[in-house]
Amino acid sequence: MIKIFLIGSAGFTREIEDNLMGKGASTQRFRSVNSIKHRQEDAPDLLIIERSQSREPSFREFLNRYRETPKIVITDGPALAGMAPWMKTDLMHPLLTRSPRELEFAMKRILHEKHLAAENRILKTGLAGMKKELDFFEEVNRTLTSSLELGAVLRTIMKKTKTLVQAEACSILLIDEETGDLVFEKTTGKKETKKKIRRERLKIGEGIAGWVAREHVPVIVPDVSKDPRFNPRIDMETDFKTKSIMCVPIQNKGNILGVLEIVNKTNNEPFTKDDLALILRIVDHAAIAIERSSLYQKMAEMSVTDDLTKLFNTRYLNRTLEIELTRATRHHTSLSLIFMDVDHFKNINDNYGHLVGSKLLVEMGQLLLKSLRTVDIVARYGGDEFVMVLPQTSPKNALQIAERIRRSIEHNVFMKKDGYSFKVTASFGVASYPESAKSKDELMKLADEAMYRVKNQTRNGVYAIV
Repeated sequence: MIKIFLIGSAGFTREIEDNLMGKGASTQRFRSVNSIKHRQEDAPDLLIIERSQSREPSFREFLNRYRETPKIVITDGPALAGMAPWMKTDLMHPLLTRSPRELEFAMKRILHEKHLAAENRILKTGLAGMKKELDFFEEVNRTLTSSLELGAVLRTIMKKTKTLVQAEACSILLIDEETGDLVFEKTTGKKETKKKIRRERLKIGEGIAGWVAREHVPVIVPDVSKDPRFNPRIDMETDFKTKSIMCVPIQNKGNILGVLEIVNKTNNEPFTKDDLALILRIVDHAAIAIERSSLYQKMAEMSVTDDLTKLFNTRYLNRTLEIELTRATRHHTSLSLIFMDVDHFKNINDNYGHLVGSKLLVEMGQLLLKSLRTVDIVARYGGDEFVMVLPQTSPKNALQIAERIRRSIEHNVFMKKDGYSFKVTASFGVASYPESAKSKDELMKLADEAMYRVKNQTRNGVYAIV
C-alpha cells in the first residue's frame, strides 16, 4: 500500500480521497503545505497537490524538502501560468482532471518513473564504483609492467585506496619473515610522521592490525576509543589522532602477507560496509601484486647478497667499486677500501664446528654494519674475509676507522646468547684511491696485500698503504 499526502482545500482533498478508494492507497489530508510537519519516517510515497498551493510563500521550500518525492499537481484549467519554476522539479506532473481513471493512470506513471529514477541512480553509483575499481586495477597493472619494485607497487595501492574510500591516512604493514612481526612498510602522511611510523613494529595480535593479521578477518572500528584492541602507542609517538579504522588482511592462498590499514574518513563519518566491500575486492589483487614484487625483490637481493651473512657479495662489491671510482674521479674525492680477515678463525671451525663458525660470521657482519655509515658498503669477500668500501674517505680517516673497528672486535664478546662467549681479533689492510691506487684492481690488490702483511706478522692490527 502506498502512502499519499493530499494537500489542498477541504473539498479538493475529500474528492481526491474518494476517487482513490479501492486503489490500494492510504491517505492523509492537509489544508496547506504549511501544515505538514516533515519527519523522515513519515515521508509519503506520493504528493497530490491542488494548483492553488503554488501561491503559498513557502511552496518553494516545500518542494525542496520533498525533492525526491513524486508530485502530481491538479489544476482546474489548461492555464499553467506561474507553474514553470515548479515544473523543473524532478518527478512533478500537472493533471488537468480529477477523474479517478486519469488520476490512477498518472499515479502509476509517476511511481513507475520514480522506480526507474531509483534504478538509474543505483546503476550510476555502481558504474562509478566499477570505474574506480577499474582505474585501480589499471594503475596497479601499469605499475607492475613498468616496475617490479615493491615500494612503487605499495605506493600505488595506497594512493588509490585512499582516494576510493576518501580516507585521511593509509598504511600497509607486511610480515617480517625473520621475526614474524608486522612492519609499517609504507604509509601516507607527513614526511616526519612517516619516518617515525617506519620504525614501528607490531607483534601479531597487538593492536587492531595485529588482531586482523592473527585472525585473518577484516574489521571496521567506528570509534577506536571504545575498542579494547586499539593500541594508542603509535598515535602518541606520531601526534596523530585515530578516530576510526578499517583493517583488511592481505593474504594469498591462505598465507597472511600483511594488513592494509585505512584510518579516518575525510568527512569524519565511520567507514561503511560498502567501503569494506570495495576494499575486499581490491585487496586480492593487491596481494598478488605484493607477492609478485616481494618475490622479485628477493631474487634481486639473492643475486647481490651473501646467503649466510646477508651482506653484499663480491658481484655487488665489484659493481659498487666501479661506480664509486667514477664518482670519486668526477668529484676529485678519495675512495678508501678496507680488507679484513678474522684471526685464527679455522680454530673455531675445527673445535666447535662449521655451524658455530657460521653464526660467529653473522654476528661479525652485524658488528661491521653498526660500525660504519649508511653510505659505506660492507661485503663478504669469502670465508672469513670482509671488505668495506668507504666513499669520500681519505687514507688518514680510513686508517682511523679501521683501527676503531679493530678495537670494537677485540673488546666484543661473540655468541653470548649461544653460551660460548668467544673473544676474537681481526687483521686489517687499507688502501685508497687515488692516493695509493690508480684503478679498481690495484685498489683491491693493495688493500688485500696490506691485510696479509698484518696477518703474516702480528695479527690483530691495521696496516695502511699510503
